[in-house]
Amino acid sequence: MATFKSDFMRIVHERGMIHQCSDAARLDEMLSTGTRTAYIGFDCTADSLHVGHLLQIMLLRWWQKTGHQPIALMGGGTTKVGDPSGRDETRQLLTTETINANMAEIKKSFANYLTFGSGPKDAIMANNADWLDNLQYIPLLRDIGRHFSVNRMLTMDSVKLRLDRDQPLTFLEFNYMILQSYDYVELYRRHKCIVQMGGSDQWGNIIMGADLGRRVEGAELFALTSPLLTTSSGAKMGKTAAGAVWLNPARLSPYEFWQYWRNTEDADVGRFLKLFTDLPLAEIAKLEALQGQEINEAKKVLATEVTTLAHGREAAAQAAETARRTFEEGAKADALPTVDIARAKFAAGIAAFDLFHEAGLAASRNEARKLIKGGGGRLNDKPIESDTAMVGEKDLDGSGTLKLSAGRKRHVLVRAR
Repeated sequence: MATFKSDFMRIVHERGMIHQCSDAARLDEMLSTGTRTAYIGFDCTADSLHVGHLLQIMLLRWWQKTGHQPIALMGGGTTKVGDPSGRDETRQLLTTETINANMAEIKKSFANYLTFGSGPKDAIMANNADWLDNLQYIPLLRDIGRHFSVNRMLTMDSVKLRLDRDQPLTFLEFNYMILQSYDYVELYRRHKCIVQMGGSDQWGNIIMGADLGRRVEGAELFALTSPLLTTSSGAKMGKTAAGAVWLNPARLSPYEFWQYWRNTEDADVGRFLKLFTDLPLAEIAKLEALQGQEINEAKKVLATEVTTLAHGREAAAQAAETARRTFEEGAKADALPTVDIARAKFAAGIAAFDLFHEAGLAASRNEARKLIKGGGGRLNDKPIESDTAMVGEKDLDGSGTLKLSAGRKRHVLVRAR
């Protein structure tokens, strides 16, 4: 591994956070001689970011922790176009009102990772609608479009993969990389931003932005990407049978978020501690070396540290305590995720496999049947003997709730309404 002078380059390389960098030695030199500015763009396609965005957020966090200024760029403008990267089909177009509402929710998550303010090292929250919405079509084509070769654009993964699969790519989407490149130039003009970071699938788009900056401003700009993350078993990070692992607590409770990290595969614990926490590498090495059942203690540290960054120390501690009570004492802890189901269904009786599916503990009714038949389904901490066993009002406690468990680690409270 190369030896770096700057704290940022040294730390992110030691932690395995870098996939590609356009000129690592030159960037390292510049980071060693003053405060620099970098940005990452986030489109507002939903009202929350998810675990798949977390590595990018951590890059911005380390950028600031090592004395530099980060910009979290909200895609108020580019979301109206839709990023074709990694997509087989055109994204649904959102209204401006929906985009703005999503942006307001996303901004809340960043406050837990970055320090915003007006100082030279304080983070900036920018919105590319501020400049993209005001662009005029003909001047954009003349001033910016002439620097883009269609031949080169067709070789970019975001375009090539779609065309190779004979999937339609709209002219609207084809413009996305031009607008992303223009963002980079605009942030250089406004904030002297010299680095754009992003996921590995954004490499081509970022390089094109750096090239545009050189052409129109004579600027020396850099591209830096993080690796595409999968678990040791090959699964995509941040995806579960129940859907995405969201950062917004209104979408996913801190307990469920904590539990996602607690369920990390043994082989991934050390890597995820490096990528998603601030813990020193020496401490991570000790946790990573734990064997057998002791590795579960490292998983609890991982879950608590990541949840602390996302939701605060108090929420993380409460989630850890809920897990302890649930797993170690078998208690029906009130902080478990709660699902409301019509009381009429309990009055008539509902099949156990139906209840597990409706409660979100199984992706399908067939999966629920297999879970229960395999001995993994429990009702109020007792094994369910048959997938067709009927659950009724007799199973509810005085407050009209019952506890369902899928295996030892996934639990919900079901409340009759």
